[in-house]
Amino acid sequence: MRPALGFALLALLGACSLLAPDRPKPKPLEPIAAPIVARQVWNQSVGAVQFPLTMAVNGAVVTVAASDGTVLAIEAESGRALWRGNVGAKLSAGVGSDGKTAAVVTRDGDLVVLEAGQVKWKRPLAVRIATAPLVAGGRVFVLGIDRTVQAFDASDGAKIWQVQRPGDPLTLAQAGVITAFRDTLVVGQGPRMAGFDPVASTVRWEVPVGSPRGANEVERLADLIGPALRSGDLLCARSFQAAVGCIDADKGRVVWTKTIGGTDAIGGDSELLFGADASDRITAWKTASGEVAWTSESLMFRGLGAPAAIGTSVVFGDLDGTLHWLSRAKGEAQLRSTTDGSALAVPPVVVGGVLIVVTRSGGMFAFRPS
Repeated sequence: MRPALGFALLALLGACSLLAPDRPKPKPLEPIAAPIVARQVWNQSVGAVQFPLTMAVNGAVVTVAASDGTVLAIEAESGRALWRGNVGAKLSAGVGSDGKTAAVVTRDGDLVVLEAGQVKWKRPLAVRIATAPLVAGGRVFVLGIDRTVQAFDASDGAKIWQVQRPGDPLTLAQAGVITAFRDTLVVGQGPRMAGFDPVASTVRWEVPVGSPRGANEVERLADLIGPALRSGDLLCARSFQAAVGCIDADKGRVVWTKTIGGTDAIGGDSELLFGADASDRITAWKTASGEVAWTSESLMFRGLGAPAAIGTSVVFGDLDGTLHWLSRAKGEAQLRSTTDGSALAVPPVVVGGVLIVVTRSGGMFAFRPS
C-alpha cells in the first residue's frame, strides 16, 4: 500500500505545485529586446495527452502518441501524416521508435509494438511504466518506475532479460532516462546514470548526477529526468530537485554537476545547456564545463517546461502554451508564439530547422524561425 500511495502522490506533485493557490503570480512579461521572426508552418491534431509523452525522432519523421492509444508518424517538414494507428487502450507511456518499429505502454500494463500503424505484438509487464520504451538494435527496452529494466526482441516480443535494481521507498512517476550510447544501454537509476551491456544485461559503469538531500523521502527524491541530452561523448540530464550534470558515457565518469533545483528536463546542444528551476529562474550552462553562461528571472512563476535550442534561440513553453523565444547568448526576449492555450505535454524537439511542440489538448505545432 505504501509504494502505491507514493506513486500516486508523485504523479500529482508537479500539477499540484503549479495549481496551488499560494503560488506566486507570474512576473510581468518584459518587452521584446532582440526581435526575431518565426512562422507557424503547420499544425496537427493528435489527441489529448495526459501522460509523460516523448516524441521519437528518426531522420525527418516524428512519431507521437495520445492518451486514447493513437500513435501517429508525421513528416516533420510538412506535417503530413505518414501513418496512424491505435492500440485499443489508453496509454501510460510512449512513444519509442527506431523509424520502423514504434513502442508504447498501456495503462493496463501492456507493452505494444506497431509497424506502419499496425499492432505487431503486445506483452504484459509486471511493473508500472512512465518512461517511453527505447527501440534500438532490434530490441525494445523498458524502464519501470521501480527501476526494473527489461529487454524484448523487437520482432516477436520474446523477453530476453530483466534486471531488478535495489530501489528507494519512493520513486518518481515521471519520464526517466533510457537511451543508447554506441553499444551501451544507458539508464537512469535514481540519481545515478548506469551503462548496461544490452546483450548480457551486466552493468558496465554507474555514476551519480545528483545527491539526494532533504528531511523526508519526498524531499530526497532525485531521480534522473528524461530525455537525456547527448553531445558527442557527453550525456547530460537533470536530477529531480537536486542537480544538473553531464557524464562522459564513453569512459563512465562524471564531467561536471551543479546543485540546482528543478523538476523538468533540460535542453540545449554542444555549446549550451538550458533549464528552469522550480521558480522558473532560467540558467544557461556551458555544455563542456558546466560554467554558468547567464541566468534570467524574466519568466518567473510561469510554469515553464523543458526547453529546446534552435538557431539563435532557446524556447520554453509555459502553462498557457505560449512559447517564449529567448536569445541563447544572453537570455533576452526575442518572440512569443501562441499554440492552443494548454501547457506543453512533451519536451519540444527540433528537426531540420523546425521546432515541434505538442500540447496537453492534443495540438501539434511546428514553427520555423527565419
